[in-house]
Amino acid sequence: QVQLVESGGGLVQPGGSLRLSCAASGFTGHYYAMGWFRQAPGKEREGVSCISSIDGRTYYADSVKGRFTISRDNAKNTTYLQMNSLKPEDTAVYYCATGAEPLPPLTPEGYDYWGQGTQVTVSS
Repeated sequence: QVQLVESGGGLVQPGGSLRLSCAASGFTGHYYAMGWFRQAPGKEREGVSCISSIDGRTYYADSVKGRFTISRDNAKNTTYLQMNSLKPEDTAVYYCATGAEPLPPLTPEGYDYWGQGTQVTVSS
C-alpha cells in the first residue's frame, strides 16, 4: 500500500518562500510519477507540478512557472516543492499524489494515491 505524507506548509508573507516535502513508501514495480496539487476554498483541485520517474521531466501550471520547482530524492523516496515569490492566490491546501506512469501530469484523475494535505497560507 502506497502512503504519502506531506510536510512543510505554514503561514508566509507575500514574496516569501516555503518548501513542501512528500515522503513516500510502499512503491512496488511500476514507474510512479509524483505530483503536487492544491485546492483553495470553493475551488476545484488543480494541478501545480509533476515530475516523471522515467526521465525526470517536470511539468508546471502556468500560474507557478518560474516560481515553483519540483524535485525528487529517489534515495529518500521524497519529493519536494520549492515555492518562491509566493502570492496570496497561492493560498490553498497542497496535496502530493502519485500514480503509475504514463498519466496526464496535471490532472487529478490520473493519480491513484494521495497524501492528507498541508495548508499553505500567504498573507501579510
